Amino acid sequence: MSNDSTSRTDAEMWDDRYRESDRIWSGNPNSVLVREVEGVKPGRALDLGCGEGADAVWLARWGWQVTATDISRVALERAAGHAAEAGVADRIDWQWHDLGVSFPAGEYDLVSAQFLHSMGDLPRERILRQAASAVAPGGVFLVVGHAGFPAWEKNPHPEVHLPTTDEVLESLELPEGEWEVLLSGEHERVQNDPDGNPTTRTDNALKLRRRR
Repeated sequence: MSNDSTSRTDAEMWDDRYRESDRIWSGNPNSVLVREVEGVKPGRALDLGCGEGADAVWLARWGWQVTATDISRVALERAAGHAAEAGVADRIDWQWHDLGVSFPAGEYDLVSAQFLHSMGDLPRERILRQAASAVAPGGVFLVVGHAGFPAWEKNPHPEVHLPTTDEVLESLELPEGEWEVLLSGEHERVQNDPDGNPTTRTDNALKLRRRR
């Protein structure tokens, strides 16, 4: 664990967030992950910022061997329980990481970064560059993020920049000729606001394949 006080504060912030209720996410895998990975031959997968584990459990059910990491120990404990309930505990390695300080070892056929945003001190660009380097030749890197704040957000956070896929791609600083872009663009999805009313949100997705 890092000795950096900011990192500890980020971990505590997320632990407190997860303690607010027994489940803060839907329990369903992210739709872009399902759309882009379903039917792909399973191998080794890395799930960055796994939260309560819905994506990792879904991948494991489809035969992937998953390394799943989060900064919240509360979330990881909850995720491990969901994996046990689903009968896939043996296919998932849950690891605690402050990704700005430490990163899972190894190479992966799929690296998934779904909504890797934080109000804390998250060096997102550097983390994503390290994530790209963890993709094995022939493997896929899938980055999904918010393209804007939700309509019900009364106090947008001007200090938080939500990058476009072009900005993400540029920040990765990938060697020329070693990667191909399979998907880049925005999409809409329906999400309930805090009062339970459905509203439309805009997200974006970048999917890359490493050629060598």
